[in-house]
Amino acid sequence: MNNLILAFLFALFAGLSTGIGSALALLSNLRSPRTLSFTLGFSAGVMLYVSLTEILQKANAAMLPSVGEERAALFCALSFFGGIALIALIGAFIPSFEGEAAEAALTGYKSFSRSRLWRCGIFSAFAIAIHNFPEGMATFISALRSPEVALPVVFAIAIHNVPEGIAVAAPVHRATGSKRLAFLISFLSGLAEPLGALFCWALLMPIMSDLLFGIVFAAAAGIMVYICLDEIIPAAEEGGHHAASLLGALLGMATMCASLLLF
Repeated sequence: MNNLILAFLFALFAGLSTGIGSALALLSNLRSPRTLSFTLGFSAGVMLYVSLTEILQKANAAMLPSVGEERAALFCALSFFGGIALIALIGAFIPSFEGEAAEAALTGYKSFSRSRLWRCGIFSAFAIAIHNFPEGMATFISALRSPEVALPVVFAIAIHNVPEGIAVAAPVHRATGSKRLAFLISFLSGLAEPLGALFCWALLMPIMSDLLFGIVFAAAAGIMVYICLDEIIPAAEEGGHHAASLLGALLGMATMCASLLLF
């Protein structure tokens, strides 16, 4: 399959995983904080390992023929931290309400009014959409350059997006009583991911070169590392199951390491 089509499909799959989370929230009353902590930790482990060991290495290799060894290393580092700065800037202007919404979903809404639940769900959907946009760009670039590396990253992001869907759908459903509205809002928040991929294709593809590919690839690694440190790991720890989240992270790293060595 053409890498371009595959890259779009990867971004679409990752984004629409919020719909899986919303379906789980609406169709099941089973919510396990320990399982959530483990899966989020696993997701973080996969994304951290592949970003720091594989994506940065491939970014450096892409830039090497154009600028030489020393400049490639410098550009790679600057691009990596530039990606971190970009997503941090977005986070500074668009705060995340996922923690509050997740608390509502997992505690049975004991201290939450309907208006507060509605606020949690809507603001979470907005924040998730804004944060997912650069995530979609990172997924798209990773898949375009190296589909075999991007595949585990896509699944890791999808795992991360499932509880995001729960964090949106559960409080909205509780506030409004409408499963259809809760699912729709959650589903739409996930569409920001393929939109990010589309934006990346429209803006960057006409001027793409090996040097630019390496710069964007390294920036994508920075974006994913920041998302792990700022969102996924803290969310994994929120349920109070540190051992489960740590085990998940270590198993995620080990799984990613084994897949890279074997395949």
